[in-house]
Amino acid sequence: MVCLGNICRSPLAEGILKSRLDPNLFYVDSAGTAAYHVGEKPDNRSILTAKRHGIDISNQRARKFIKSDFINFDVIYAMDKENFHDIISLAKDDFQQRKVKLLLNESKLFSNKSVPDPYYGGDDGFEDVYQMLDQACEMIEKKYL
Repeated sequence: MVCLGNICRSPLAEGILKSRLDPNLFYVDSAGTAAYHVGEKPDNRSILTAKRHGIDISNQRARKFIKSDFINFDVIYAMDKENFHDIISLAKDDFQQRKVKLLLNESKLFSNKSVPDPYYGGDDGFEDVYQMLDQACEMIEKKYL
């Protein structure tokens, strides 16, 4: 799960997908394309939104997406088109590029849309983002189980 700073959208997506998949079968992580918040906890609004849904993301720490992520992960989900293109630009070949997908393309309801960045908005934006991510993660769960 990859967004810009790895403190709002991708930590929520990581937490949601982890809550849906068996950790013995799947490894889920998140990162940001920028290093603005490396080592920081997710935004408090993301933590509180996840908590309201029974998910604890407070132990996550932001990290920057690195080229070895192409080797370590089978699928790389981008939250929006800008981050999608930033990730693709780091790929060394077509095989790595094909691993990168827009997260909301997993959801027929939100296909070809970007997960909006709730950072500069109010608390409602985090709940809206949670619902979008949850719907996409539900489809991922069905796809792989």
